[in-house]
Amino acid sequence: MGVITAVSLRKGHHFSKTNSLSIRLLKGLGVDGDAHMGETVKHRSRVAKDPNQPNLRQVHLIHEELFDELAPKSFTVRPGEMGENVTTRGIDLLGLPTGTRLHLGDSAVVQVTGLRNPCIQIDRFQKGLMAATLDKDANGNLIRKAGVMSIVLAGGDVRPGDPIRVELPDGPHRALEPA
Repeated sequence: MGVITAVSLRKGHHFSKTNSLSIRLLKGLGVDGDAHMGETVKHRSRVAKDPNQPNLRQVHLIHEELFDELAPKSFTVRPGEMGENVTTRGIDLLGLPTGTRLHLGDSAVVQVTGLRNPCIQIDRFQKGLMAATLDKDANGNLIRKAGVMSIVLAGGDVRPGDPIRVELPDGPHRALEPA
């Protein structure tokens, strides 16, 4: 079982989010008060393409182990700074199949929709960080390490220290792709 180490949100469209004592997840919408909350897509580049597409990126989760991996490469990253709403520890977020449900705290449930596809904003935050969040597997396939995106299936308040329970979808499992 994993644990939530931080929760973050921000009203305006900014790269980093502000840590909070708690966030409220709203079913079908996302994080109450966050710029990316809504039934339809809110990420500006996606809105420009089609503002009516469904928002599959309501809640962004990053594993805190990524920050540990980046530290020896001279990157200092703290929870919320890469734009995530929920920072986790103890769960292999990137290894989860599409459709996995994560039970956050007492009542909130999110469903993983895909990988976060890192963009140039990461390099504007810290030069070279985008390349550091990408890797290649033994076959030369790109590995995206900047977390996962999800939608809210059941609302509730989420706090640092809350447990995370993983509910895998019925098989066959499908690997995560960029959301």
